[in-house]
Amino acid sequence: MTISMYDATIPVLIRSMHNLSAILAKAAAHCEAKKIDPSVLVGSRLFPDMFPLSRQVQIAADMAKAGSSRLAGLTPPSFEDTEKTFAELIARLDKTIAHLETIKPAQFTGAETRDVTWPTRGGTMTMAGRPYLLNWVLPNLHFHVTTAYNILRHNGVEIGKQDFLGAP
Repeated sequence: MTISMYDATIPVLIRSMHNLSAILAKAAAHCEAKKIDPSVLVGSRLFPDMFPLSRQVQIAADMAKAGSSRLAGLTPPSFEDTEKTFAELIARLDKTIAHLETIKPAQFTGAETRDVTWPTRGGTMTMAGRPYLLNWVLPNLHFHVTTAYNILRHNGVEIGKQDFLGAP
């Protein structure tokens, strides 16, 4: 039995976006219950040279929408990086999920071997679709979702592994 590129991409990305959104909702509720200014958590980092929570969420959403779009042969939508509240970050994730839900399995035909080129800080990179998904998109997505989770957990938000994984 084989797994299609669509099945290895879209459901995984949608699930990660939903789980991250639920974690952010718990963080917002935590701030309200503990009378913490939400901007403190939205701007929190694990270490001074790392991005804050807001940027971790933005990058996770960007990785999901851009990675899936490129694999489907589409131009990724562009979102401005202006979110400063939990509500705005959750809205970005909702917008990302809505985009992912527009991508159809047929658009992934040939995606495993299709060359994907994308901009990086140092220029551009190109990979075939399968290694792009497995060695770039998914690891980057999970890194930024995990870092967002860790920032919130480090700051006392009561979340656990099941929140990260979501409902089975």
